[in-house]
Amino acid sequence: MNTADAQRILETALICSQQPMSVRELRLLFDGQLGTDTVKTLLRDLQQQWRTRGVELVCVASGWRFQSRPDMRPYLDRLHPDKPPRYSRATLETLAIIAYRQPVTRGDMEAIRGVTINSLILKQLEDRGWVEVIGHREAAGRPALFATTRQFLDDLGLASLDQLPTLDNAASQERLLQALHRDAAADEQLALIPQTHTLPARATSAAADFFDHRPTPATVATGDDDSQVAEGILQ
Repeated sequence: MNTADAQRILETALICSQQPMSVRELRLLFDGQLGTDTVKTLLRDLQQQWRTRGVELVCVASGWRFQSRPDMRPYLDRLHPDKPPRYSRATLETLAIIAYRQPVTRGDMEAIRGVTINSLILKQLEDRGWVEVIGHREAAGRPALFATTRQFLDDLGLASLDQLPTLDNAASQERLLQALHRDAAADEQLALIPQTHTLPARATSAAADFFDHRPTPATVATGDDDSQVAEGILQ
């Protein structure tokens, strides 16, 4: 099989897939004829071929996927003028704390926020697939330890937690939180290739500006009106 045919097969599989595909899954397309390094090379070459288009090929936590570029977001939003339900500031602030301080207990989060966290907030984040319980702390009552999931990274367009931005001041933290709030509302968007694949606009425009034009960054928003917690998230 020549390189062009192999790339066409990879391209078709990725465009038609509803979820990111790992290199291991993509190797199944070739019945073991292509090794891991070869598939990775083909993916990088394919990535370069799409670099001037409105859609890009990116590697996230769960694998490879096509998604819309940040600068396409304003146009794609016009296809869906009705805004999806927004997450509360308290919910997104809690998510930010988990992302940057994980693993954390509910008590840890409440200590940082300075207010009690409603159990429905954690349930909402779990139902969304962004956080999960990964164990229990060996302390009185053995409280649950929360951490983010692969789905969280996928939705933010990140391959690992190391790609989360380092925030060195309260103003930067506030911009990140506001950006995540905007991007969280973009989850229900945009079937660009009907009956084939939804190219998500998630985790793009607002965060891209904040993260110094990172390829596919993320976002979160800050807490209740009566709590000033941005400065404490990373301390």
